[in-house]
Amino acid sequence: MSATHISPSPTPTPSKDEDEITYHRYDPSQESVQLDAIRSMISTDLSEPYSIYVYRYFLYQWGDLCYMARDKSELVGVVVGKLEPHRGPGGPLRGYIAMLATKEAYRGRGIATKLVQMAIEAMKAQDADEVALETETTNAAALKLYERLGFLRSKRLHRYYFNGNSAFRLILYLKSPIAGAGGCECGCPGEEGEHDHSHNHEQHVA
Repeated sequence: MSATHISPSPTPTPSKDEDEITYHRYDPSQESVQLDAIRSMISTDLSEPYSIYVYRYFLYQWGDLCYMARDKSELVGVVVGKLEPHRGPGGPLRGYIAMLATKEAYRGRGIATKLVQMAIEAMKAQDADEVALETETTNAAALKLYERLGFLRSKRLHRYYFNGNSAFRLILYLKSPIAGAGGCECGCPGEEGEHDHSHNHEQHVA
């Protein structure tokens, strides 16, 4: 989650231009258009673009946790998430912010904050216990954004990204904290602190 170009300031009062930004839930019936647009926008910011199968993994199972921001017909922001029991049946129901991005020209307008809030509300509606994500330890602006939304630092993950950077895992507790957090949030096998596979979920937000 190598977050760049992030505005840590509160969402500004909408201007006339900002009033044109609309927010929509992902529509599976529009997959041929929406999936390509989401993939294209996120891939623009990633040094190692995800396989289309990674997008399908999330959108086929948790399309109701994907929200998009549009300026008229143009996709300018997106959040992709998941929700499932953490560490198997009986564990806390954990939401996960897997991907979050806004187009560079639209950063600093509170779009990413709004998208995360919408995803969290959707997870709450499905009785989530908590929401987790990762972001680079060096990304002060991203940390400030998430902490302003109530996320707490849970773990430091050493050399989490392909670029060698470490990450903080952040958790937003929606109910009483439940012990036993850990492991790879995307569901693949992996040890804490080492996460070397093709779908580290980077954050490019504003």
